[in-house]
Amino acid sequence: MPIVDVSPKVSLSYETFGDPGDPPVLLVMGFGAQMLAWDEDFCRELADHGRYVIRYDNRDCGLSTQFDDHPVDVGEFIAAVSSGDMAAALAMVPYRLGDMADDGLGLLTALGVERAHVVGASMGGMIAQTMALSSPQRVLTLTSMMSSTGESAYGRPSPEAQAALFSPRPADRAGYIATAERGLIWSSRRYGDPAVLRELAADSYDRAYCPAGTGRQLGAMILSGSRADALRELRVPTLVIHGLDDTLIDPSGGRRTAELVPGAELLLIPDMGHDRPRELWPTLIDALVKHTG
Repeated sequence: MPIVDVSPKVSLSYETFGDPGDPPVLLVMGFGAQMLAWDEDFCRELADHGRYVIRYDNRDCGLSTQFDDHPVDVGEFIAAVSSGDMAAALAMVPYRLGDMADDGLGLLTALGVERAHVVGASMGGMIAQTMALSSPQRVLTLTSMMSSTGESAYGRPSPEAQAALFSPRPADRAGYIATAERGLIWSSRRYGDPAVLRELAADSYDRAYCPAGTGRQLGAMILSGSRADALRELRVPTLVIHGLDDTLIDPSGGRRTAELVPGAELLLIPDMGHDRPRELWPTLIDALVKHTG
């Protein structure tokens, strides 16, 4: 997979599918997840529907630039935020969602893409929203999937999902793969498959094991704050997708996003959690093709 410089400090690993002459669709992945989480078959199916699909690793993930000279202790960061010591919290984290949005826009520039349809999942939805807010002239459409607005009252995880997300995972390959099954807590109750979770964990571990980046990404999300006021002014055509089984980002996050963005379409999907099970790909791809048509 090629790597390209998108700024003086950041290089991104990316992959494309389909004809560069087709409408470009930029896929933005979520917290701690490599581009592999946008399944290759999913990308190819979307490309087969006449889209030029681009997936990439966010900074501090996969084969993209790591900010290891800024270590973040998640426990210390959460303690600082919880105690209201925002000065300490701000000093710990070297970037915000706006910087991650600039990475995605920089990738489009490097690929010669002036405007694109932007699709973000989870934290990727937050990044995609930020791209549309900061550079609406470059975003043909926005799709915010299983995401939220940065308001603490919406999209809250269940206690069980939050505990699973922040529980340390073993550093050895076998242990790392085994604990991937924690993701069943927020997966589709009907279609969640531990074998799929283990396979993705194995592929991700073998490609690039970089757990330190998650602390910085978490900090970027928390410290970027609410986008509510800005979303009320957004004029980019917007589709909001959320699974009704999602316990990691409650569906209220999607409902709130669609409520704020003028003219946004809301698609709530039964039997979908904080995942994209293969059984629901036809629903997701049909919605994306329609929205990006």
